[in-house]
Amino acid sequence: MENNSSERVHCLIIGSGPAGYTAAVYAARANLKPVLYQGLQPGGQLTITTEVENYPGYPDGVQGPEMMVHFEKQAARMGADIRYGIATKVDFSKQPYKVWIDETKLIEADSVIISTGASAKWLGLESEQRLNGYGVSACAVCDGFFFRGKEVAITGAGDTAAEEALYLAKLCTTVHMFVRRNEMRASKVMQERVQQTPNIKIYWNTEPIEVMGDGKVSAVRVQNNKTNEIKTVPISGFFVAIGHQPNSDIFKGWIDMDETGYIKTIPGTAKTNLEGIFAAGDVQDKIYRQAVTAAGSGCMAALDAERYLGAHFPHQ
Repeated sequence: MENNSSERVHCLIIGSGPAGYTAAVYAARANLKPVLYQGLQPGGQLTITTEVENYPGYPDGVQGPEMMVHFEKQAARMGADIRYGIATKVDFSKQPYKVWIDETKLIEADSVIISTGASAKWLGLESEQRLNGYGVSACAVCDGFFFRGKEVAITGAGDTAAEEALYLAKLCTTVHMFVRRNEMRASKVMQERVQQTPNIKIYWNTEPIEVMGDGKVSAVRVQNNKTNEIKTVPISGFFVAIGHQPNSDIFKGWIDMDETGYIKTIPGTAKTNLEGIFAAGDVQDKIYRQAVTAAGSGCMAALDAERYLGAHFPHQ
């Protein structure tokens, strides 16, 4: 599995969303000679969204994939070494830190910035994937605006689902909310807000079985778990809010995380529990999860790495 060739890198960045690319821009400008591996989904979650209208500096909006091309080009122009490849294993027991790419190539890094992001959890319906980006979304804050004045549905029962339902209720005529059990997991105050919002219609014991539409969402078929009754609800947008999964599995056992796998950083910094290893973006942020906050934390990680490397490797 391992070959004997290894490469020494001053600053290794793992992941290529707004956090990773922004870290690369700052690290390259600081002459840290960053090497960035793009990972499984080059460009990250923004490559599966269409229009982005809430990123500052794009007055007319921008397509998510196009914006990530801009980020990548800027990092490359600053001198970042951007490569295809997936980090598959790490050994953070001592420095230099070891990271294996595609199971074969060994990188020994003086510092590591982890910006591997998170992935939305999906229901696993074929129709949901087919219409993803055509009315199916996992981010109401990103995409709710496009359904202003229309009927939409959301599935989920936690605080995120409740928050997103309330957000959509301000924009949409009716929000159909499907809850799989006969109760919600959301905090009491969030549940009360949802139940007191007149244009949110809650369906208990109900789960979606098919998103319908040809080229764009037109309806959703749902089934009642208790009665097995199936009904079709006409909608223009279908939002999945059953949580996110941070892409942090390979760091388990090395880096401190919360119970769901989000990497813990020292508040106000990008520092992890290991000196010289930093985390930025959605892999450590379960609260905001926006492109602009990810980019900001990527900047923090690069500046933290620059200070660390300046103190520990002054002559590199």
